[in-house]
Amino acid sequence: METLHIIGGGLAGSEAAWQAAKMGINVVIHEMRPTVGTFAHKTGNLAEMVCSNSFRSDDSEQNAVGLLHWEMRAAGGLIMEMADAHRLPAGGALAVDRDPFAAAVTARLTEHPNVSLQPGEMTVLPDSGHWIIATGPLTSTALGAAIQAETGADRLAFFDAIAPIVYTDSIDMSVTWAQSRYDKGDTEEERKAYLNCPMTKAQYEAFIDALLEAEKTEFHDGETATYFDGCLPIEVMAERGRETLRHGPMKPVGLTNAHNPSEKPYAVVQLRRDNALGTLYNIVGFQTKMKYGAQSTVFRMIPGLENASFARLGGIHRNTFINSPTLLDDRMRLRSRPNIRFAGQVTGVEGYVESAAMGLLAGRMAAAEILGRDLAPPPPETATGALITHITGGAEAKTFQPMNVNFGLFPPVEGLRGGRRGRKDRYKAYTDRAKTFWREWLDAQGAS
Repeated sequence: METLHIIGGGLAGSEAAWQAAKMGINVVIHEMRPTVGTFAHKTGNLAEMVCSNSFRSDDSEQNAVGLLHWEMRAAGGLIMEMADAHRLPAGGALAVDRDPFAAAVTARLTEHPNVSLQPGEMTVLPDSGHWIIATGPLTSTALGAAIQAETGADRLAFFDAIAPIVYTDSIDMSVTWAQSRYDKGDTEEERKAYLNCPMTKAQYEAFIDALLEAEKTEFHDGETATYFDGCLPIEVMAERGRETLRHGPMKPVGLTNAHNPSEKPYAVVQLRRDNALGTLYNIVGFQTKMKYGAQSTVFRMIPGLENASFARLGGIHRNTFINSPTLLDDRMRLRSRPNIRFAGQVTGVEGYVESAAMGLLAGRMAAAEILGRDLAPPPPETATGALITHITGGAEAKTFQPMNVNFGLFPPVEGLRGGRRGRKDRYKAYTDRAKTFWREWLDAQGAS
């Protein structure tokens, strides 16, 4: 039986390998780290998370990404299994202890009899065999050039910014308080999963001034700064209007200052626990392209962080993705070279979960092909199906940009009330329908 080769051991590549191996296929994962490093990665582990430790909402009835969690769990996904095993309190979100999570994914894959790991950088597109390219947002320059040469189209790139991480013992707990927005969570620990730093109007205005004046990272010649709106640097948001941050990551709604309940904060900066020990917190939504010295100065203007010590400052890096609507078929194959599939963020999905879901799909499709079967994509009524439909033809190729899963990608459910008041019933109808279609798609494969 032929072997499946996967380039890239991130979330998508790891999930693709797991799914194919479970179907009895021999898999080789080609991972350049740690031999060849990247700006953002710190280890050689598979499935290393770099931008955040959150998989976002885990609500499978009212949230599209929570539904995607449900679908991956139902399909025996390794990423979801390990995320659940290394879960941290995060209100209604699924956050993980990132280093043990990556170590556990690495162990499960390397221990599987059908999986082997081959270190080293791949620099050319293979002419034969079964391949999945899952190199993610930090595709190497050489491989990126090979992809560009093959497709005949310019690579599309935007810049992905990383939020800073603060040591817990450097946070002033007499200023901050523990509370998830709107007290979300089933347990007391979940309801207090975030630390909140309140700002007065004067503090907020001074903070915005400092953001706008801070020294920023400059782009190299030939680079274009086209940001994905779901991961905008805070200073770019501030440039769009002085109130933008106060209606985004610094919104004060759903929070009550435990130290002064009668006084409503003008803005709030939230910190989310970043590891199981509780020794690290990341600043939620604070991706940045400020230079390191400016970051230390500006972030210490946040009440409670005046003496903050940073385990990691923010950063910025190129995020590469292909124009999937023009380049891929609905089996995720490169039209010009059908022996190669693409998976993960390089296909133009945005987010850890979405990337892993595309890996799950590519792994199953490639394995089915090796076994002499054709696996059709899941129905567009499912979260996974809505994503693959969007990136392989549903999106407008001329304006194609990375996309998170959202209910706007799903076919409408007829007869439901529109608008905000009907949203709860509408979302529940979307997720109920999706779960039925997803189970049927799995059952048709003879495995779940």
